[in-house]
Amino acid sequence: MLKLWRALFTPHFLRGVGCMLILGGFWSSSEHQQFFHTNLLSTSPAYAQRVPLTDVWQQVYKQLPDLPKENQFISKQTGKVAESNTLVSRMISYHVYVKGRTPNYRLDWKLTLADYLDANEVMYESSYPGNDTLRKNPFASDRAAIRRLTRQQRNALVQALVNAFSQN
Repeated sequence: MLKLWRALFTPHFLRGVGCMLILGGFWSSSEHQQFFHTNLLSTSPAYAQRVPLTDVWQQVYKQLPDLPKENQFISKQTGKVAESNTLVSRMISYHVYVKGRTPNYRLDWKLTLADYLDANEVMYESSYPGNDTLRKNPFASDRAAIRRLTRQQRNALVQALVNAFSQN
């Protein structure tokens, strides 16, 4: 044991550690620091959000065909029913773009559902998805639709959303 102790703390070992510290300090102060911190130490939520959102809501409705679509609203641009502007597509837009939450974690989706149920953060009608593109803001209708869901249906919705984003 004593030999091992001496072998570890000989001047040669200490010189090696000192050299590593000096080189490490030099390396971290150079241009490589940005690469190191950007690519190795941080995670970028943008990668998780590069899923085509237009496809995800369709996957959710395939998993939950009884989920209300709430797609009866008229488009301001075309004057026709915007069938692809659904409850789930607006919920995804609210979750990702308005709140900036990650789409592949159950807890984040539970927080979004809590927003819809007035149990978490305040939702603003003026920033709700569809406010600018539909003649009538679907804000109140969407919140009512979420309130009508049972706890089991809400849990299934959260799982379907996570599944849809995990597949991509």
